[in-house]
Amino acid sequence: MKISLFISFLLCLQVEILENNLQPAQVKNQHTTPMIMQKVPLLPALQTYASTLESEFGQISVERKENLEKISFYIKEKLAKKEAVSLNFICTHNSRRSQFGQVWAMVAAKYYGFDNQQITTFSGGTEATACNPRTVAALQRTGIEVEKINELSAPVTVANNPRYAVVIAAKSTPIYLFSKKYSDAENPQKNFCAVLVCSQADESCPLINGATLRVYHGYEDPKKADGQENESKQYDETCRLIAREMFYVFSKI
Repeated sequence: MKISLFISFLLCLQVEILENNLQPAQVKNQHTTPMIMQKVPLLPALQTYASTLESEFGQISVERKENLEKISFYIKEKLAKKEAVSLNFICTHNSRRSQFGQVWAMVAAKYYGFDNQQITTFSGGTEATACNPRTVAALQRTGIEVEKINELSAPVTVANNPRYAVVIAAKSTPIYLFSKKYSDAENPQKNFCAVLVCSQADESCPLINGATLRVYHGYEDPKKADGQENESKQYDETCRLIAREMFYVFSKI
């Protein structure tokens, strides 16, 4: 009797082991290979600045987080399909907020381990003016290297609209900032996410040709402080706000 019970126990144990180890193919296929990301160290001062942003996510309202997560979900879906992601930040003059958006989205992508083949960022306006020097100065104060370049390095669109080479990591490919329309030939023409960062652009562009996703996520224009005593402070606050929210976007991927 005891022997038969012991044999039954062994048979049940063997069946359980087989069931656990030989799962149906369809169950195994439900588990996708995790995305392998290799973080690239940012420039030292920028790395220090960037490392403090996650602690400020609590300052982002629930409503804004939900809106930002639309961009996160878009990026996540594209990457899951092994498709490249293009983000185009749009405001009226492509002078301040959209330039901040382009730069900080790329910084956040690098910080969280994505490369240029996976994520590319752009910016544009409903009209072209120039990248404001105050925007450049605010970026430099965060540890980003920004250099004004001549037309031998990259063509200048107009005399008063210079290009700036932005470097965020050692040996990284520069990002070139200059003012242009969102539909400029240097920007993506299809299969991109359009992020409208000012209400005027949102109203002027109800439809963005070629965009697979259009998200309005507005910021107050720091231009209101131009020439005032608090000018640098206002630009720094807007710069950090956009940095914080772009980091939130990529933290959710």
